[in-house]
Amino acid sequence: MKEDNGTATPPPSPRPAPTPALSRRALLGLAATVGVGAANVGAFAYAADLLPEDRLTPARFVDRFERVAGKHTGFRRNHAKGVSVSGHFVARGGREVSKAAVFEPGRTTPVTGRFSVSGGAPDVADANPLVRGLGLLFDLPNGEQWRTAMINTPVFLDSTPQGFYDRILAAKPLPATGKPDPRKMADFLAAHPETAGAMAYNKKHPPTSGFDDSTFYGLNAFRFTNAAGTTVPVRWSLTPLQPTGPGNTGEGNDADKAPSKNHLFDTLIAKLAEGPLRWRLMLTVGHSGDPTHDATRPWPADRRKIDAGTLTLDAVHTEAEGNGRDVNFDPLVLPDGIAGSDDPLLSARSAVYSQSYKRRAGESKQPSPVDVSKVLQ
Repeated sequence: MKEDNGTATPPPSPRPAPTPALSRRALLGLAATVGVGAANVGAFAYAADLLPEDRLTPARFVDRFERVAGKHTGFRRNHAKGVSVSGHFVARGGREVSKAAVFEPGRTTPVTGRFSVSGGAPDVADANPLVRGLGLLFDLPNGEQWRTAMINTPVFLDSTPQGFYDRILAAKPLPATGKPDPRKMADFLAAHPETAGAMAYNKKHPPTSGFDDSTFYGLNAFRFTNAAGTTVPVRWSLTPLQPTGPGNTGEGNDADKAPSKNHLFDTLIAKLAEGPLRWRLMLTVGHSGDPTHDATRPWPADRRKIDAGTLTLDAVHTEAEGNGRDVNFDPLVLPDGIAGSDDPLLSARSAVYSQSYKRRAGESKQPSPVDVSKVLQ
């Protein structure tokens, strides 16, 4: 993790204007449709220096994940179901905003990654309401690394760690329906209009047919510094170079129609067996005043975008020792030229990822329910 390099940064973004209140009926309707993904988008907690008086600790965060999904020895406490991948990144641009070596034009950087779906159960059935994740580790020169954990929704559902902590329990699926209690979620949304607004925004960007044609978003803002010492706020995303399949526009998503329990992973494995999959890394450069502290708020669509290069994934592996299974995709492991912003979720994510990693690292490992060799038989 890199230290603050001391360069000048834009002034803190102003606090967001209050989100317009939604009616109780509208909140009930939104709560009824958010599904299991509402509680499982990511994993965050406070760093030690951000703890409130009631001691919301990383351990308490992980305990809450275990309370909702059960304890599954040796697996991540969130995004437990996954498969490892590997490939490389070829840079095209980005040096105008960051001196990080990963953006040197023409450089090829080895990449270790992991696709996943949200939730703490490693054998959960694939379904569109589950959030899809992609974690990446860029192995840079001189021992540097860039790690990022992305998801397939354009904004995050919470602006603070406390909000996310409370939402985990509010969105716990009921045994009878497999969905959250609409009234508990409505109560939560009434107290957190920023989450209601983020849910409404994400509904306008429904999931695609699979991992291969999903766009993945870094969500949080970061500070990029170039060789001249100029620092700008940046968000990034990966846009697929694979076309969306016919009829897979995200309409009519229904988990009951899933062809198999592991259909998202089975399809990914089959596609990678046919050939590499590619995404374009896009850097969105913010303006002064764009919110860097609130992951629930999108930036204006007219912000400058830089095509930083192409990610190619060409191999898939059953999770095992030495591959993506054992990587902690801590979003604050950053190379020189990239630093965290004032978003409180960044230090939160880092702390809870560490706690989850510490627990599973000391546990016996169980076989992954996603077995690449069986899919390719």
